[in-house]
Amino acid sequence: MNAPFDQLSAWLKEHKITEVECVISDLTGIARGKIAPTNKFLHERGMRLPESVLLQTVTGDFVDDDIYYDLLDPADIDMLCRPAANATYVVPWAIEPTAIVIHDTFDKQGNPVELSPRNVLKKVLQLYRDQGWQPIVAPEMEFYLTQRCEDPDLPLKTPLGRSGRAESGRQSFSIDAANEFDPLFEDVYDWCEAQGLDLDTLIHEDGPAQMEINFRHGDALDLADQITVFKRTLREAALKHNVAATFMAKPVADEPGSAMHLHQSVVDMATGKPVFVDDDGKMSELFLHHIGGLQKYIPTLLPMFAPNVNSFRRFLPDTSAPVNVEWGEENRTVGLRVPTSSPDAMRVENRLPGADANPYLAIAASLLCGYLGMIERIEPSAPVEGRAYERRNLRLPITIEDALARMEECVTIKHYLGDKFVRGYVAVKRAEHENFKRVISSWEREFLLLSV
Repeated sequence: MNAPFDQLSAWLKEHKITEVECVISDLTGIARGKIAPTNKFLHERGMRLPESVLLQTVTGDFVDDDIYYDLLDPADIDMLCRPAANATYVVPWAIEPTAIVIHDTFDKQGNPVELSPRNVLKKVLQLYRDQGWQPIVAPEMEFYLTQRCEDPDLPLKTPLGRSGRAESGRQSFSIDAANEFDPLFEDVYDWCEAQGLDLDTLIHEDGPAQMEINFRHGDALDLADQITVFKRTLREAALKHNVAATFMAKPVADEPGSAMHLHQSVVDMATGKPVFVDDDGKMSELFLHHIGGLQKYIPTLLPMFAPNVNSFRRFLPDTSAPVNVEWGEENRTVGLRVPTSSPDAMRVENRLPGADANPYLAIAASLLCGYLGMIERIEPSAPVEGRAYERRNLRLPITIEDALARMEECVTIKHYLGDKFVRGYVAVKRAEHENFKRVISSWEREFLLLSV
């Protein structure tokens, strides 16, 4: 056995793990896989899954047959899933000692499966390594706590806190409002500590029972794994306390949406020094080109930041949500914010991704945009001072259909992410949108039923 698998085997035995959840991420971000007794897992050293799970939609459907059989083997063969290095986590809420093991996916020739979100991120990170660079990211995850709701036709309700009352009004940064859910968050922090997740601060956001948890900056692949595990951890903690947690981009009408803000910077692998500052501690040309790349390519890759029809409900002015790819220092009305920092911490915050985005794909897309800017030496527009909501240049696609068309047509994106991935991703999102369009909404029944 190779050394990494020896180490994994020793870890499982040390923690007396009796059951292993073998998982991969599909394009939507849903964890799919198998649950196996530890002895069987160690004997098989991985698992097999049908390739088709990577073309499955959020509703459990699949893309049209012509695309399905064009992108996949007609025999619907299995792909090989092998444990990824440093991607094993305990499951603190399980009754039996259980571990989550995130897997990488390979075809029968041993090549990385092109449709795998984790492989897409690894491909982008290799582009950076080839230039002697290492990207550093720090995600911020926003989410809502709500009452549990069995009827999806009903609007979500704010949960009751320890006081027995629901929040009223906006409680941004309120300590007392966050403390209403102390028992839940004590479990979240305890469970995340047991799993080795690098959580930092907890903040109460603008919406009722809307929170934000920040992650410490670090390796992009590791943090994508952590976000995947964190989402499930939070949902389990919420269920334990008889509430629900949602990462929908816009779950509550007339309230702010939920984002996955990405702070990103780059260091030189040989020296460990940041490349976003020059010798005088000012913004370097590479930093400005990185921003230029984000400006140019975010509109093309928007489906990887806003993957659902609900994602686009978040892009409304005057809600601290971006409606542009302008940039500026300490400015929350732009899509690309440069926070005040020391020179060593010079970074850009991409405020476009929604909390509903697949973390592997959102991070991959954001880093690829910046990389292309650095390689192509793309100059950014002038930084914005003051409100950017009225600025009409650099407009984003305003519907998921428009965004998918732009992504599909971009030759550059196909070159770097692979034609198979782009076609598969667009096909999955189109299938989901077609499913959405079949549903008649309460708005239509309310305003059209007896009026038209």
